[in-house]
Amino acid sequence: MTRPLLVIFAAIALDAMGIGLIFPILPRLIEDVTRARDVASTIGILTALYAAMQFVFAPVLGALSDRLGRRPVLLISLGGAALDYVLMALAPSLALLVIGRAVAGLTSANIPVATAYITDISPEETRARRFGIFNAMFGIGFVLGPVSGGVLGDYWLRLPFFAAAALNAANLLLAWFVLPESRTPGHQTIDRAALNPLRPLRWALSMRSLLPVIAIFFVLSATGEVYGVCWALWGHDVFGWNGLWIGLSLGTFGVCQSLAQAFLPGPAVRLLGERGTVLTGIAGACVALTVMAFATRPWIVFAIMPVVALAGIATPALQALATRLVDDERQGRFQGVLASAMSLASIVGPLLFSTIYFAVRDHWPGAIWLSALAVNAMAVPLVTGLRFQSAAFADARQ
Repeated sequence: MTRPLLVIFAAIALDAMGIGLIFPILPRLIEDVTRARDVASTIGILTALYAAMQFVFAPVLGALSDRLGRRPVLLISLGGAALDYVLMALAPSLALLVIGRAVAGLTSANIPVATAYITDISPEETRARRFGIFNAMFGIGFVLGPVSGGVLGDYWLRLPFFAAAALNAANLLLAWFVLPESRTPGHQTIDRAALNPLRPLRWALSMRSLLPVIAIFFVLSATGEVYGVCWALWGHDVFGWNGLWIGLSLGTFGVCQSLAQAFLPGPAVRLLGERGTVLTGIAGACVALTVMAFATRPWIVFAIMPVVALAGIATPALQALATRLVDDERQGRFQGVLASAMSLASIVGPLLFSTIYFAVRDHWPGAIWLSALAVNAMAVPLVTGLRFQSAAFADARQ
């Protein structure tokens, strides 16, 4: 394992921990500043705003990293994130929270830059395994982040935001002193058209061979949003969980997902192929969502966690496939497009699932998981019809 990879993985784990810290306390924080009981719709709007900023800026940061290099883009985004968490920690009103979440979405649009960094330094045959570790590091952050956030939030509601700011500052220092540049930046001047967030998306949508992969990313990402929006509300409504138990449940999920993504994607792709790996992940998610919908005891949720985490093996397989669909000069742009597709799903998903949860909360909160299952199943025909080959190379050079 090279030193740059270790630094990127550590940075991603710290980034995820900073994000995960605030999940257990976000509903209570919104209740505190709005004095309202039913905050599902507000959480959905804030989550959608966060994703909207990612949608706009992920392709921009990806394109900038192709021109300027990966390192400076990562450093700027990490510094902005640290300052933003301080702003949210001090926010006395919903309006400032909204501004803070918007800035957080902008700074978190650096994920495609980190993905492109891994692509720069990884041979094609190792990418599925390394993307699995990449996602596992994100999961490790969610082991420590939500648990710590739940504990800190029970002590003081604003404390997790200060902790998130400190983690992002540590992340910035780590990257500043240790992370080298992964590619020679382009010497072309950056024209204004290159900063148009819709331009890379139009570029990708013009190539039919890329559309199925983008659509699958969209569907799976939309389904994944249900956990961030509804988990804390559902856990409190059904089981009476406090911040600590919400954090522990999310942390357990993070452990299972990290183990699955660290060790299973490579062997699964060799055994099942990309198509079989993705379908296996979807099947695991559908089984787990069904069990959770009817769960009446907390231990059932913890028992099903390994099956929930099995869904995570689909994304590394898709990521490895996606890196073969365009040439090396366009990796940053294409990773930005994929991040934008996932961010677009993260706009639609929170609004959809928060609306559904608001409708079913008083009658059957568990029905929210069946709605997620229905969305997840939409990916099956897309996967079965997908051709896993590098035919997009010819299109990508246009």
